[in-house]
Amino acid sequence: MTIYPSADRLVAIGDLHGDLQKSKQAFKIANLIDDSGKWIGGTTTVVQIGDVLDRGGDELRILYYLEKLKREAEKNGGRIITMNGNHEIMNVGGDFRYVTRSGLDEFKIWADWFRIGNSMKSLCPGLEKPSDLFEGIPLEFPGIKKEFYDGIRARIAAFRPNGPISRRFLSKNVTALVVGDSVFAHGGLMPEHVGYGLEKINEEVGDYINGLRGNSSPFCVRGRDSVVWLRRYSNEMEKDCDCSTLEHVLATIPGAKRMIMGHTIQESGINGVCSNRAIRIDVGLSKGCIDGVPQVLEISENSRLQILTASPFLQNKDESSIGVNVKEGLGLLIPKHMPQQVEVTV
Repeated sequence: MTIYPSADRLVAIGDLHGDLQKSKQAFKIANLIDDSGKWIGGTTTVVQIGDVLDRGGDELRILYYLEKLKREAEKNGGRIITMNGNHEIMNVGGDFRYVTRSGLDEFKIWADWFRIGNSMKSLCPGLEKPSDLFEGIPLEFPGIKKEFYDGIRARIAAFRPNGPISRRFLSKNVTALVVGDSVFAHGGLMPEHVGYGLEKINEEVGDYINGLRGNSSPFCVRGRDSVVWLRRYSNEMEKDCDCSTLEHVLATIPGAKRMIMGHTIQESGINGVCSNRAIRIDVGLSKGCIDGVPQVLEISENSRLQILTASPFLQNKDESSIGVNVKEGLGLLIPKHMPQQVEVTV
């Protein structure tokens, strides 16, 4: 599904990059999970903007954890929507430039258990014999140390189109999304993407991940101006952001007020540019990135935007200079380059 109605409470969470502990912190500061990691978010709608993979060693753990939370949220009237980032697309395509050694080890262990499970299934009468997990995957990789071969083969097997992990977890992700008056994309949307059709984009990316397009990824996830790679609205300085193109894109999506993106780390924290029409939520929280302080974006029913953070300090202490009332540990998203950061007790 590509378009959802407005939610009473909408929470947007940025890039997680293989760090389960920091990922749980992000959910915790939004009061979505309790101390044991169980869903307490009620009817909240959550959007995780993509890039669960790479740069850390907890990738599988996060994928399984998000799957568990999705089930718990659904039982309570809530919803968790996960998106494809450029790193999901890279892994499906066998691009492992940002994989860590611990990430290879995690998938090597997974592959060993997966093959044991397949061996047990093959002993059961009436069940179709599972195919070889490593069928068609090279035994050696020139230029790479032999100690990494098994981990690389396991990742290829897991993530290649129609692989067991890509099919189970990534194929259900969306690449473009609208919730109420908020548009979501990992990198951003260009006019040609909207013209092509957001539902069509999601369908084609899903087909690619499910192995229905061979190894040919759709145009919408290839190149620097694609949906998962775009940075035109994410430059640190607002003057370098393409606000006019953003306005055009939003004008072509009925009811859209803003575009929310990850992909580009915002060292100053979640912030908005282009009169808060572009909201950037990747704070580099993973230890594999900049080990940033977890922050999430909350949008209430009346379209009020707030930043929730675990930061133990206030970056802007003079409230009068920014026109914001800090109340109950929540900071309003303001049209300033440097965002408000406030403490939230969890």
